[in-house]
Amino acid sequence: MSNVAVFQSAGLPAVTNLAQTLRKLETAAPSITAILKMDKFGHWVFGADQTEVESGSRWAVNPFSFVHGLVAWGDGEVLGEAMAPLTEPLPQVGPAPDGAKFGWQQQVGFSLKCISGDDAGLEARFATISIGGKRAVQTLGLAIAAQVEKDPSKPVPVITLDKDHYQHKSYGKVYVPVLTLVEWLPMDGGSSEAAEQLEAPAPAGGEEPRRRQRRTA
Repeated sequence: MSNVAVFQSAGLPAVTNLAQTLRKLETAAPSITAILKMDKFGHWVFGADQTEVESGSRWAVNPFSFVHGLVAWGDGEVLGEAMAPLTEPLPQVGPAPDGAKFGWQQQVGFSLKCISGDDAGLEARFATISIGGKRAVQTLGLAIAAQVEKDPSKPVPVITLDKDHYQHKSYGKVYVPVLTLVEWLPMDGGSSEAAEQLEAPAPAGGEEPRRRQRRTA
């Protein structure tokens, strides 16, 4: 059996219920390892060092990890966050923390795992409050729902992290995340030829992946 994109299924709901859950996605992450995000220059980066994601790397999305909730941002830092699975209502929160620039904002996200290239084996969390980011997450969630209804044996989407942009009259060029769907895998990674070609060992001993260019906010 391939070790690509293995997601433990213990305690997870039945895959047959996945489509119904994801179709409730409105606009949605327990923390895993690295925080993945797109910076204002359109670069996908992760971790405290803002390491740039390897171009063309492939990532397997855990279809059971979609969440929604609320986040309060201060000056470049999260002051408060409350997230819940899509199967549950939005968390109840009190007043926004002192220093929150925009109060509570709705957030959506999921967890994923790199399965190719230098960062193979890295688990990450992606969460977003932007309109473009929410649309990307929603599109992916609905694609998973459609796939599960069609072939529940392969509910795991493999994606590449891409970008698009639009011109804002005040802010100029604004980049938005694009989650490009590449293929589908079973929860255990399966043994498809494409999956075998992508397989690479995870960094040994909890070692950090080889560092590439660092991006500054």
